[in-house]
Amino acid sequence: MRQLGKIHCQEINNDDNAPWVLFFHGFGADCNDLFSLGEMISTKQTYNWLFPNGILEVPIGPAWMGRAWWTIDMMEIQRAAERGEHRDFSNDTPKGLPKAYDAAMEMIRQLKVPWNQIVLGGFSQGAMLATELYLRAPETPKGLVIMSGTLLHQEEWKKLAPNRAGQRFFQSHGEMDPVLGIKQARQLETLLTQAGMKGSLQSFRGGHEIPTQTIMKIGEYLNNI
Repeated sequence: MRQLGKIHCQEINNDDNAPWVLFFHGFGADCNDLFSLGEMISTKQTYNWLFPNGILEVPIGPAWMGRAWWTIDMMEIQRAAERGEHRDFSNDTPKGLPKAYDAAMEMIRQLKVPWNQIVLGGFSQGAMLATELYLRAPETPKGLVIMSGTLLHQEEWKKLAPNRAGQRFFQSHGEMDPVLGIKQARQLETLLTQAGMKGSLQSFRGGHEIPTQTIMKIGEYLNNI
């Protein structure tokens, strides 16, 4: 474990001169959740890996706590599912997003790596935070990996995304995702590509998960940036 600012992180440091991949976990998980990806994703170039721990502790079951980047009303998501719908966050700015953003930015400052050597990515809530960081960064990061993410405050992202025109992104989503709908994931893909970014949604037959095919395709993406 390593502390950068207020955030504790797991890391795989292979080469001080290599680029870094920063993967943010989803709601209720922790920094160990995506750690194995650093060993499973095959790349031609050497990468270092950083897995930050969410700044909040949240209950995820009886006497069981997880970490999160901001609070989410899981009952609201469940009620939408019961109606046969998905909770649409496209016009929402989560109340805790600015605090999570500030903590992550301080973490990156203390990492002391140039933005063009940083790939930002994450799963679910972590993918939302990674997208926010990528679009708001003072310089263009090396890449963006969105695993089962969704569209947030779309008017804000619409203004920011043209600054990343020509840059490649990776996006994956399960066609039967019960938590975050693929419809909203496609809206995010459209927003990014209409702004001039290069990428396409890699859908798979599955739910809210990271299947083997996605892991392989992330490796291909990292090889191509």
